[in-house]
Amino acid sequence: MPADIVWKNHIALVTGASRGIGQAIAVRLAREGIQMIITARDAEALQQTVTRIEKDGGTAVAIPCDLAVPAQAQSLAQAAVACFGGLDILVNNAGTGLNKPVEESSEEDWDRLFAINAKAPFLLCRECLPALKLSKRPTIINIGSVVGIKGYYRQALYTASKHALMGFTKVLAEEAQAFGIRVHAINPGGVNTSLITQMRPDLDPAQLIQPEEIAEIVWFLLTHRGNGILDDIHVRRASGSPWY
Repeated sequence: MPADIVWKNHIALVTGASRGIGQAIAVRLAREGIQMIITARDAEALQQTVTRIEKDGGTAVAIPCDLAVPAQAQSLAQAAVACFGGLDILVNNAGTGLNKPVEESSEEDWDRLFAINAKAPFLLCRECLPALKLSKRPTIINIGSVVGIKGYYRQALYTASKHALMGFTKVLAEEAQAFGIRVHAINPGGVNTSLITQMRPDLDPAQLIQPEEIAEIVWFLLTHRGNGILDDIHVRRASGSPWY
């Protein structure tokens, strides 16, 4: 059966879907007939993603949420599962960064990065697991970063939070395996989003990875469900050094 028929009418939750990678993923999955639940802090920008999806004939429901607030993250999971009566795909894409040396970084900086980049994915995974266990094709995809593998100057707190996400993802994959839930991590280098302007202003925008390229990798992971599983995928800029 073609992949688009297999996934039609399945249900996905994508965080950080008002722009960039999250928006590209939501639009791509909706194009395949997947019913989308999308979230971000900016309700107006989120609605623009809904409009794009509906213009292409897809279905999307927007639930504005500030993932830095744990109670909102938990409420989001419950609302998402109730929206269409279940859940098949969870994409933890929302993230934030910080370009600041350690000695100038505050505890508030640390708490904010960990709340969004590590704690929110944990809460969403924990709250969504019961629904995912009932799915025939349950999948969790955590969007990490190259800094989840290595470190960059002035990015200690950002790097620490993405390392935490990677550690969590590895153990979650072990625990979820018994229930048939596939857990993947995608770790891209510089992607052409507003975040990269903040984190790496030295990079040439013309050489950055496009958000649509990450969306295609998400679709690849969903549609290749044979005996070979990709636990994590490292994606680098073509102009960057191989094997980061």
